[in-house]
Amino acid sequence: MLDYIYQNIISPDVNLIGAVTKLVLSLLLGAVIGMERRRKGQIAGLRTFALISMGATLAMLISIYIPQEYLGLKNGDPGRIAAQVVSGVGFLGAGAIIQMKGSVRGLTTAAGIWMTACIGLAVGAGMYLISIIATLLIIFILVNIERIELRHNFLWESKIIRVKVHGILNDIQAVRDILESNDIHISDEYMKYDYDNQLTIVNFMVRSKGNIDVPSMFNDIKEKSNAVSIKLTNEMNM
Repeated sequence: MLDYIYQNIISPDVNLIGAVTKLVLSLLLGAVIGMERRRKGQIAGLRTFALISMGATLAMLISIYIPQEYLGLKNGDPGRIAAQVVSGVGFLGAGAIIQMKGSVRGLTTAAGIWMTACIGLAVGAGMYLISIIATLLIIFILVNIERIELRHNFLWESKIIRVKVHGILNDIQAVRDILESNDIHISDEYMKYDYDNQLTIVNFMVRSKGNIDVPSMFNDIKEKSNAVSIKLTNEMNM
């Protein structure tokens, strides 16, 4: 009995026992990846990834079943339906990418959605061990590589520092020096003179790491430039 079940599971032909096993396995693998994403507070979580993985597996099973059942595996193309999953899942990935006033979040989740769909296809094609290894590698990337980035401070963020100063300034080099002394790279600058209210507004587009002492830096800028307001933001607003 067990040998009969095993043979059905590893069979390249689509059968009930093998199809159910593949669907359950892809559900579990997708759920594992989704659980990690949900732990990070992403919108796409356990249910989303499980459905994507299982749906891709079902698409692969259909791709194999139709030529097998109706064309005798001679003239059919088992990859035709499955190929649409790789491109079609891009819509789900786009939905996971969130634009928040100049910054983009969700690219890693979108990539995870695409990879999970590929895992579902692999499970549907009977590549069990490769599917499991791929899932473990994805979890390694999502968990451990992030820890490595944080430990060695590899993470750079793009921000905007907006400084509003009384008066019309002709020289903002003092502010530049403070930013550079805090290991902040200035990518670009945008300046606005408000002659009616006698204000100078400067937007510094910067790249920085996550270990900046923001209060201390703001105090230094206030002392050097006599700023009336300083803001760290993602939104460009002159």
